[in-house]
Amino acid sequence: MTPDEAASVLGVTKRVLMDSYRRWGIPYLKVGKHVRFRTRDLHSWVDSRVQQQ
Repeated sequence: MTPDEAASVLGVTKRVLMDSYRRWGIPYLKVGKHVRFRTRDLHSWVDSRVQQQ
């Protein structure tokens, strides 16, 4: 998915996503010069960051 779509899934702006995806450790793919995200990778990443209480 595109950065716009991934930002929407994560509930952040595209700018925040693009400024932070490497720092946050969000899995991404490079397709030529474009950054792309897989839906299952985003969901797995979010699930791994949920704090259990």
